Amino acid sequence: MSVDRTESVPEKRPTRHVSRYETVIATLVGLCALCVSAYTAYVQRQQVRAAVWPILEFDSGNGPIHFILANKGVGPAIIRHVIVRVDGEPVRNWKEVLARILGPGEHPGAESDMSGHVLAAGESVTVFTPYDSENNPLNYDKSNPLWVKLNKDRLRVTAEICYCSTLDECWTLHAGGSIPSTTTETRRCPAPSIVSFQQ
Repeated sequence: MSVDRTESVPEKRPTRHVSRYETVIATLVGLCALCVSAYTAYVQRQQVRAAVWPILEFDSGNGPIHFILANKGVGPAIIRHVIVRVDGEPVRNWKEVLARILGPGEHPGAESDMSGHVLAAGESVTVFTPYDSENNPLNYDKSNPLWVKLNKDRLRVTAEICYCSTLDECWTLHAGGSIPSTTTETRRCPAPSIVSFQQ
């Protein structure tokens, strides 16, 4: 008589504890993957922002007397809104700037538009150069009363320029005069109004 020596092995069943453990691990792995993905997207966005970041500067000089706008950033600056002031009061154009400084009369000069202009990276443009009565730029000359007057009073002119990058991120530049320039991040540029500079 043969004896069956094989013994039945009880079937192993996963316990609730192991099942919960696997669920927690899977959830943590998924969460880590999501965090890595979000961080990678953030880093890529920051790299793109850095690659198209414009930095505007507005300044004036005295040899000859002129006002200049420059983009020192690495991306184009889309100029959306400009306000120019003399002694804190808004003016509409360069003719009004000179009328405030020199009084009424004909004051010739050469000008370039700022509003609506796109300034490429590294580009600078002379936005205004006043001329003398013979239509010549006012070169450095301390013996010329007009040069002396404009050299002093160009510091009365300030500009507020709202501009954006190609990613539609915007900043407002406050510059000119005798105070240091400041640039602040802006949600959006204001719509044109009666105080907007027309050039």
